[in-house]
Amino acid sequence: MHGEPVTESVPIERKVTAASAGSYLSLLAGLTVLQAVQADLDLIAWLPDALETLLIPLLPGLASYLAGFKARHTARPDLPLDQR
Repeated sequence: MHGEPVTESVPIERKVTAASAGSYLSLLAGLTVLQAVQADLDLIAWLPDALETLLIPLLPGLASYLAGFKARHTARPDLPLDQR
């Protein structure tokens, strides 16, 4: 019955929670650093401009990936064995 709405609460996978928290915290850390240095661009001046543009936005994604990778899998006993 694929079209029926889900009536019971399904727990959020720990990997999703860890990845979301990792992404948020890394972005918060990045913004904190940018607030602290404000006009002092020497923090990333050693990087070529093209690399600055590519590498800085990758940091939250990398933190999200690593947090999700390291988090334990949430068991789903409500699924059939072949889908666990």
